[in-house]
Amino acid sequence: MRIRFLAFAAALAVASWLTAPAVAQDKSIIVSSTTSTQDSGLFGYILPKFKEKTGIDVKVVAQGTGQALDTARRGDADVVFVHAKAQEEKFVAEGWGVKRYPVMYNDFVLIGPKSDPAKVKGKDILSALKAIHDAGAPFVSRGDKSGTHAAELRLWKEAELDPAGSKPSWYREIGQGMGAALNTANAMGAYVLADRGTWISFKNKEQLEILVEGDERLFNQYGVILVNPEKHPHVKKEYGQQFIDWLISDEGQQAIAEYKIEGQQLFFPNAKSGS
Repeated sequence: MRIRFLAFAAALAVASWLTAPAVAQDKSIIVSSTTSTQDSGLFGYILPKFKEKTGIDVKVVAQGTGQALDTARRGDADVVFVHAKAQEEKFVAEGWGVKRYPVMYNDFVLIGPKSDPAKVKGKDILSALKAIHDAGAPFVSRGDKSGTHAAELRLWKEAELDPAGSKPSWYREIGQGMGAALNTANAMGAYVLADRGTWISFKNKEQLEILVEGDERLFNQYGVILVNPEKHPHVKKEYGQQFIDWLISDEGQQAIAEYKIEGQQLFFPNAKSGS
């Protein structure tokens, strides 16, 4: 019996030794986030800084905000980093997330062909949408339940119009991300609502330009939430909270502010704003 016990103990020790490095190496989290944080290049800039400080790898799943929140509801992410405040607050209220933290903001812009067939340039966003509607000018909608799509639908509603419901021929839903929507708008000579960060980083501008900006209705706030470990016990809450704490710290906020393309700042930190 003693020999068997010693052999079992030795085998257990070897197994523990073999598995320990694998556990130690799994210092990573999955962040379900919007396409804009990925496509703009922000994550490519800030995540190496976070890893250098903490040793934690961040694996990003880039989707529209609605899909990103659904991914988190399924327990397939540790953290969500999105930009649709009403949906984020609902996510937390339903118990899927622990707490929502504001992180940064930028704004939406109405992009369109330089020829501006609907004559929207210089107008406020609601007047611009009404002009597009009245002219039957081509408009590309992401149609993907993203934060940008939600903002677009909200703005149409405020303009007392519903092209997503009536589906006129000039309104095209593509069910894809921001980069694809901009490429489609460029090819069609169409209008499209975009987040400024993706627009600045977008290379295929060609015939497109910003036509409407600066309207307070175009404000675009981002928030971050730890997925509730009570719903999904496998959530890496310590590493996930470390990522959140870094994002809203002075160091993380400075990293966000420092990210620029051709001198243009894409996101503006506001973790202390309460937004």
